[in-house]
Amino acid sequence: MLTNISTVLRTCVQRNGTAAVASARTYADFTPQATFEVKKCDVHKLEEAPATEVVLTREEGLQYYRTMQTMRRMELKADQLYKQKIIRGFCHLYDGQEACAVGIEAAINLSDHLITAYRAHGYTLTRGGTVREIMAELTGRRGGIAKGKGGSMHMYTKNFYGGNGIVGAQVPLGAGVALACKYQGKNELSVSLYGDGAANQGQIFETYNMAALWKLPAIFICENNKYGMGTSVERSAASTDYYKRGDYIPGLRVDGMDILCVREATRFAADHCRSGKGPILMELQTYRYHGHSMSDPGVSYRTRDEIQEVRSKSDPISLLKDRMLSNNMASVEELKEIDVSVRKEIEDAAQFATTDPEPPLEELCNHIFYKEPPMDVRGTNPWSTLKSIS
Repeated sequence: MLTNISTVLRTCVQRNGTAAVASARTYADFTPQATFEVKKCDVHKLEEAPATEVVLTREEGLQYYRTMQTMRRMELKADQLYKQKIIRGFCHLYDGQEACAVGIEAAINLSDHLITAYRAHGYTLTRGGTVREIMAELTGRRGGIAKGKGGSMHMYTKNFYGGNGIVGAQVPLGAGVALACKYQGKNELSVSLYGDGAANQGQIFETYNMAALWKLPAIFICENNKYGMGTSVERSAASTDYYKRGDYIPGLRVDGMDILCVREATRFAADHCRSGKGPILMELQTYRYHGHSMSDPGVSYRTRDEIQEVRSKSDPISLLKDRMLSNNMASVEELKEIDVSVRKEIEDAAQFATTDPEPPLEELCNHIFYKEPPMDVRGTNPWSTLKSIS
């Protein structure tokens, strides 16, 4: 819900030591809220659909804008640090898909649960991680969110289970979390995210079956960014209607570039789960600006013109910005001040991520087990031992 994103933003403000952004105009000059028309969702085995007229308050709009800008700038900085060989190994960037993460988080609670694949930086932020912790994790430093031992693909916060490197494997894990929610009698749900490339994995269909059989409070979300690595969805899937893949599970196809459309669809899906109707499937039609990973330039299987067309017509940040400005919900100066504040936060985090020490060798094997007594762990040879402390 909005509280989740408020927590992230409040942390950002406290960390920067800056006051809340104030426009040259008084708050009374702005429209406090407005109603917007969003694209109708395609539905599968549902008698109702998410609302197409949605309300956005000025406060919500400013918070969504700041969070999406933070994600965008964070990923661009990660790209820069990777090319400088400061970040190494696997790294999958999320720029272009910001409306998915922020829209989903705006519609659920922090007590709900979320698990995703390896394109996880944005979700780490919305689930409560800080830019400083995320950047330090990318550079493998002690102050990282996984203490520098997880890297890009393995970040965690409370009720956020990563960041998973095995394609599609997070989906059955997410269903297990949903089973725990139901077993413990909590009014909570589990969101499991995967891409269009992972959607053809057999374990996902097995998970659909169990989730439907047991009526688990699970939202399965396919972030369809049109390409599985370098292969277009048309070349890899006999059916690209991913929201229908659950067959007997209801589904929604959503404009994943519009944060308001994502938010309303996720609210609808969450209400479906909390009312005891079982799982629901969502397909978010989105787009990534970078390649699949940093080793992929992203232009060998699509044209630069295609990427630029999406940027110019469907960019999620520009769409929200235009809505707010055209409805007098913010001023150009106010949004520019947010941009400046975000850039400073990113630069400060990057400075920390390049100066914080790396974790020492003796901490390498810590946290293998949870709440277990210390134990010896064999190193690279039988005579090299390390200690594991929970």
